[in-house]
Amino acid sequence: MVLYTTPFPNSCLSALHSVSWALIFPCYWLVDRLVDRLVASFLLTAYERRQRGDDSCYLQVLCTALFTPIYLALLVAALPFAFLGFLFWSPLQSARRPYIYSRLEDKGPTGGEALLGEWKGTGAGKSFCFATANLCLLPDSLARLNNLFNTQARAKEIGQRIRNGAARPQIKIYIDSPTNTSISAASFSSLVSPQSADGGARAVPGSIKRTASVEYKGDGGRHPSDEAANGPASGDPADGGSLEDACIVRIGGEEGGRPPEADDPATGSQARNGGSGGPRSQTPNHNQRDGDSGSLGSPSASRESLVKARAGQDSSGGGDPGANSKLLYKASVVKKTATRRRRHPDEAFDHEVSAFFPANLDFLCLQEVFDKRAAAKLKEQLHGYFEYILYDVGVYGCRGCCSFKCLNSGLFFASRYPVMDVAYHCYPNGRSVDGLASKGALFLKVQVGSTPQDQRIVGYIACTHLHAPPEDSAIRCEQLDLLQDWLADFRKSTSSSSAANPEELVAFDVICGDLNFDNCSSDDKLEQQHSLFTRYKDPCRLGPGEEKPWAIGTLLDTNGLYDEDVCTPDNLQKVLESEEGRREYLAFPISKSPGGGQKGRKDLLKGNGRRIDYMLHAEEGLCPDWKAEVEEYSFITQLSGLTDHLPVAMRLMVSAGEEEV
Repeated sequence: MVLYTTPFPNSCLSALHSVSWALIFPCYWLVDRLVDRLVASFLLTAYERRQRGDDSCYLQVLCTALFTPIYLALLVAALPFAFLGFLFWSPLQSARRPYIYSRLEDKGPTGGEALLGEWKGTGAGKSFCFATANLCLLPDSLARLNNLFNTQARAKEIGQRIRNGAARPQIKIYIDSPTNTSISAASFSSLVSPQSADGGARAVPGSIKRTASVEYKGDGGRHPSDEAANGPASGDPADGGSLEDACIVRIGGEEGGRPPEADDPATGSQARNGGSGGPRSQTPNHNQRDGDSGSLGSPSASRESLVKARAGQDSSGGGDPGANSKLLYKASVVKKTATRRRRHPDEAFDHEVSAFFPANLDFLCLQEVFDKRAAAKLKEQLHGYFEYILYDVGVYGCRGCCSFKCLNSGLFFASRYPVMDVAYHCYPNGRSVDGLASKGALFLKVQVGSTPQDQRIVGYIACTHLHAPPEDSAIRCEQLDLLQDWLADFRKSTSSSSAANPEELVAFDVICGDLNFDNCSSDDKLEQQHSLFTRYKDPCRLGPGEEKPWAIGTLLDTNGLYDEDVCTPDNLQKVLESEEGRREYLAFPISKSPGGGQKGRKDLLKGNGRRIDYMLHAEEGLCPDWKAEVEEYSFITQLSGLTDHLPVAMRLMVSAGEEEV
């Protein structure tokens, strides 16, 4: 299948569309600014109220009164041009393609083509990591209704945080204590205990640095503009392994303290982990703020951070001059399910509230990336880690849907693996405000490997965003029916295999997105019992209306987005780990009974908030004898203050039914 790299089939239509949009855009921008200023005069975001402090509200009213006539005059002047542009723009939408595919080719060891050679469908299996998030990247005037603002700046910051979080080395620390199952500072200090010259254990000094995600920039996380700012990164691990299989821990110790599995020191690896002892440069265009460890190198520690254990040099010790040299050790990631030690023995997989996006993130599904300029900024940032991106997904005008569409679908997809086929469908039953956006489903087929017999190993991913108004359960159920039908048609139309001649092996089938209903509200019973949940498994769900105890809501209470207790990823992580904090800062179902508002409902409800962002995976329809099992599930706080949703991530282990020899 040919993937569309431009929105129109020829340059003539593209040029005509550019001209028409150039005529429309000034009017669009002025309307957004005018409405935003008028709304801001009586509806400030919590962040703006905190920034202005004791400033008189009369100043804001004066500015609004002063600039409103100017905006109105410019708007009146721009209207004739916008009308002329609309006459050309509207009919052009019938020829517009439903998405734009972008590839920033990476021929390095983390590029998509190189990743295909990592797994041949044999051995212990391969893990794949998925994440989904609703970003609320709307025009400023609409984002304000969700207590958010400055969409363009948020888009850039979100891209940087995701890129830096995903580019971290993957590190796993399991504690043997039967009573303490948390990853604490003690576990970091006990990670390595170099031996002294006399053979006894030497204590590691307490100066363990827990690095924020932005401070690590591996090859996979290097932004295109970073090379010019920071110089090219060079070198690979000595054994040629990827960051997926190891994280690097630098230790100042003697040769006698080297773990049995450690590799030889390699200067090339130091380039990945900032081998020089000097301070590591920040990501370009990144504003430094104290306490924001989600995107900045702040002193606040996170339990997901990198660890750099430094042992002091033994000034009195003799021996080999190289004994005190810095060594690079490799902490292996044990992927064989049978031998993994889990943090939660009562559950089949690990689960946590994490301050970072998971390391080695493979696939990213985003919703509500409605603003075109914000989508372009997000794409530019994410291309520093993801090689393949689809954006501006959806239709405009009256094409393919019953009502006129002013906004696209808001769907956005990024992948480290090559995309083979794509399809998009618009839900035809949207209404009211939701009907102005072409909400739908994006279906993708990706290649993740190949067998020694040249059979392609593929996976299917569906990204969707359902109807939002809470009273429209019937509409959402119809959309879930359409989602299943479209997905079945997509698999059938893109499959090149037959039972007699299997040219492709299906490794996974995943659905992710914002479904706009939860599994604890009595008002959502219709959706909770939908047949989708018999075909696909929800790792957080016990049954209709019954969640697993550790599952938490993904919709934040917008009134508290900028409170000091939750304004940084670390703070929000700590708050959400307590029941009291969840009741304070997560959104709960709104009671329809008189006097049963959000606050009163929280006191009555025993759940952990509204979980409306889902990650589902199929256990059937895969390659025979293959099995896909959840290895990790996490609720992510790295985008605190940037969106009103919690991103979620799932690491799926695909095993080929063969034991590792």
